[in-house]
Amino acid sequence: MRHPYPDPAHPAGTSRRTVLAMACASLAAVPLITPSPAAAATERAAGLDDPARKDIAMRLVSSAENSSLDWKAQYEYIEDIGDGRGYTAGIIGFCSGTGDMLDLVEHYTDRGPGTVLARYLPALREVDGSDSHEGLDPGFPGDWRRAAGDPEFRRAQDHERDRVYFGPAVRRAKADGLRTLGQFAYYDAIVMHGDGGDSASFGSIRARALGRARPPARGGDEVAYLHAFLDARVWAMKQEEAHSDTGRVDTAQRVFLREGNLDLDPPLDWHVYGDAYHIG
Repeated sequence: MRHPYPDPAHPAGTSRRTVLAMACASLAAVPLITPSPAAAATERAAGLDDPARKDIAMRLVSSAENSSLDWKAQYEYIEDIGDGRGYTAGIIGFCSGTGDMLDLVEHYTDRGPGTVLARYLPALREVDGSDSHEGLDPGFPGDWRRAAGDPEFRRAQDHERDRVYFGPAVRRAKADGLRTLGQFAYYDAIVMHGDGGDSASFGSIRARALGRARPPARGGDEVAYLHAFLDARVWAMKQEEAHSDTGRVDTAQRVFLREGNLDLDPPLDWHVYGDAYHIG
C-alpha cells in the first residue's frame, strides 16, 4: 500500500516553494542507511522461486531422479527402486514408505472424493514406514499412472512439492543469506533426505555445515559455506547404499559452485551418473 507523505509543519502563509525547500532540507539531513552484508546477501538470494529459476530447479532434480530434463513427464512415474522406501513416484519422488505419498493421496482425495487412488488410502497408511507393497499390488502403479492424466492430481503433486520441500528449503536458504545456487542445494538435499531428525536428514546436514562455516547471514563467506554444506551432503549420501553415488553433487552442484555461478544463471552444463545435460 502506498502511504501519503505527511506535509511538513510550517507557519501559515508559507509559500509552496518554501515548504518544498524545507522538506528537501529535512530529507537531506537524514543519514543514508547502508544494508548490512547479510541483508544484502539475502536480497540477492531472491531467485529460485522465480518461475524460470524454479523450472531450472525442477529440470536439475529430474536429471538426477529420472535421467531426463522433462520433469513434467514425471507426474505418472512410479517404481520401486529398491531403496527401502517402497514405491517412489511423481515429480519429486513421493514414497509409500515415508509418508509424503500418503499425504499427497489424502490431499488429492480431499480435492475430489472418489478419485481412482482413494481406495488405496488404508493400504498407504498401513505400509507407511516400511517398504511393503501390501494392499497396493497389483493395481496401484497402473492407477497412479491413470490418475496422472487428471489435472487435479498434477496440481496436487505441485502443491505437496511446494508445501513439503520447495517452500521450506527456499525460506531457510534465504534466511541463511544464500543466493539461487544455495537455495537449490537446500532444495535438492531436502528432496532426497527429508527434514526428519536422523543424522542424514536435511536439518542434520545443515547443522554439520554450520559447525564448519558461517553462512552469509552470519557474516560468513557464501562459497566457503556452500562447500561445507555440500561436503556434509556427500557424507549423508554415503550413509545409505541407495544414495551412495554422489554425482548429483560432485558433477553438478559443485561444478556450478566452482564456476562461481551463485545465481544459477544459464547456460548450465553438468553430468549426473555419467549422462551429460545442458540448459541454454
